[in-house]
Amino acid sequence: MITIDVRDPLPLAQNLRFLAGGGAATRLILARDWSDHPLGQPADWPDILKSNLSLILNSPESMILAWGKDTLSFFFNETYIPLLGPRVAWAMGSPFHEVWADGWEQAKPIIDDAFAGRSQRFNDLPWKLDTDRGAADTWFSFSYSRILEGDGDIAGLFILTNETTDRVLSDAALLRAQADLLDLNATLEQQVAERTADRNRLWQLSSDIMLIAGFDGTIEAVNPAWTRVLGWSGTELIGRPLFDFIHPDDLDNTIAGARGISEGEVVARFANRYRHKDGSYRDIEWNAGPGDGKIIAVGRDATEVKVQARALEAAEGQLRQAQKMEAVGQLTGGIAHDFNNLLTGVMGNLELLELRIARGRVDDVERFITAAQHAGRRAASLTQRLLAFSRRQTLDPRPTDINRLIAGMEDLVRRTVGPATRINVVGPPDLWTTMIDPTQFENALLNLCINARDAMPNGGALTIDTANVWLDAADALEHDLPPGAYVRVSVTDTGTGMSAETIDHAFEPFFTTKPIGQGTGLGLSMIYGFARQSGGQVRILSELGKGSTISVYLPQHEGPAVPQDDAPTGTTVANATGGTILLVDDEASIRHLIDEILDEVGYTVIGAADGAAGVKVLQSGARIDLLITDVGLPNGMNGRQVADIARLLRPDLKVLFITGYAEHAALGDKHLEPGMELLTKPFSLHQLMTKVADMMAA
Repeated sequence: MITIDVRDPLPLAQNLRFLAGGGAATRLILARDWSDHPLGQPADWPDILKSNLSLILNSPESMILAWGKDTLSFFFNETYIPLLGPRVAWAMGSPFHEVWADGWEQAKPIIDDAFAGRSQRFNDLPWKLDTDRGAADTWFSFSYSRILEGDGDIAGLFILTNETTDRVLSDAALLRAQADLLDLNATLEQQVAERTADRNRLWQLSSDIMLIAGFDGTIEAVNPAWTRVLGWSGTELIGRPLFDFIHPDDLDNTIAGARGISEGEVVARFANRYRHKDGSYRDIEWNAGPGDGKIIAVGRDATEVKVQARALEAAEGQLRQAQKMEAVGQLTGGIAHDFNNLLTGVMGNLELLELRIARGRVDDVERFITAAQHAGRRAASLTQRLLAFSRRQTLDPRPTDINRLIAGMEDLVRRTVGPATRINVVGPPDLWTTMIDPTQFENALLNLCINARDAMPNGGALTIDTANVWLDAADALEHDLPPGAYVRVSVTDTGTGMSAETIDHAFEPFFTTKPIGQGTGLGLSMIYGFARQSGGQVRILSELGKGSTISVYLPQHEGPAVPQDDAPTGTTVANATGGTILLVDDEASIRHLIDEILDEVGYTVIGAADGAAGVKVLQSGARIDLLITDVGLPNGMNGRQVADIARLLRPDLKVLFITGYAEHAALGDKHLEPGMELLTKPFSLHQLMTKVADMMAA
């Protein structure tokens, strides 16, 4: 491989410096083995060959040197290389008749004439040659002239050549085009006449209204469709402002549209109402734009289409309302069924208790009390599931390590699903933190595991799997979530699986595939509501006979998890130290119940039926150690507002909110401040007393 700069003579040996300046052509000469060539090594070539070869090598024009009258050894410069095509690797120094074997018959007479002293110039001579573009018809302008030795003998040929293919083809195309710019002229007037006639027919026959107007709105031309659509004749319209015919409510918008067209805008499906000659209005949709300094517009009568659209919208609204009422009926029917069962248990046991006490039989009353309490707790669980489904349950979110939470539940899950189910727990050690209510997550996970167990009546494998996932824009759209980082918790079983129809209804409340009495149909709906309220999503993958995977996606929380230690036992009621409590609740039965139990353990309770009454107590000089207030209060002041006023009046006052659901309108987006706690209805009296004792002792 020759790596020297062949344009600079100095790197070359002194007897080869005549080759300098030839670029790629010089490299081809240096690369060839000349030991068996008739001319011998380049250093030994005669001076007349060296000087002529140096001339062509340094020329920017396409040049050839054919040396030796008998051998015609073929030399060429760098500019000529593209014309050689596949020959370039071996052509340097080869016989002329071998290099251009495909053109030798055409070249031989020209070479003979040149040797005889009859040099000629040829312009745009056609050749069929293999070039760098492959076999092609080509055209060349060239001249052949002989080179004589000092004694007059013929030393070789000098050929100046230039490919003119592009120009020849361009000239031919131009001639054809000129013959065509002639054919068009011959028919142009006829075409113009035909197109004018076509436009006139279109103008006359179109069912769409057509308009030409000035930018100031003056009507200059209309087609006959105006009369069919709007009742006006052309003579009644031309010369008048089009704004005279537009509904007053659409006037400003139309004037603005005309102004935009005057500034070069094109408008599509521009809608306004035009006055019919009978005084009614028709909906017209326009496509309009500027042309020749005018407004050119085509409009379509959309009145009937809009009437149909409004009718369709009304029908869809009625259908949605019917579907909504059907869903409400299904929901209320399910609630009524379950609550009637639970209330029967509560009321029946209380009646039996009343009957036994009336007869003086108190030895077995604990059994009826326990049964009534059990039914009450089931009713509380039912309301929590309903609130979870509707995303209204009260959540207590905190930064949570889900892996640690699952590890703490593993024994409970194993006891719940039984020995016939193998449990696998899989998760990365670096699982991201999430901001969730740990207790509600535990409930959701336990429900998923119970569903998985029930789907495997003969036993099987249950896998709890956690993972960090990133949802890009496409994945997020598929999951109905914002793009970003999520923790995925999946529960997979090897059970019976679900059909596509079952999956479609799986999150509906009271929908269940279990036999009557074996499921409420609220498990998955509660999980769905919890996930959505936590900013996440639930997805189901299932195949009949092969099992199911239910995945809960929860947003990543930036920051460390809060350790989930065992719940404190709380201050015992016996340690209550007394104090004064302001209780604000509009439900008299609840207010009296709380008053009774707190009074029983030594607290002084001041009751108020609404926020205004509570504020009056706060404004008095009475000692208040704790404010207990319902969140949802009547008469224009909710519990959060009462608490805010209380903190203004008494900055260090402790506040306990009690609520039946997470009332966003009341609590707003505010977080609970230090010294504020939340207790969700229904709560046991023990829970209330423990919470009050903890807050009073804090």
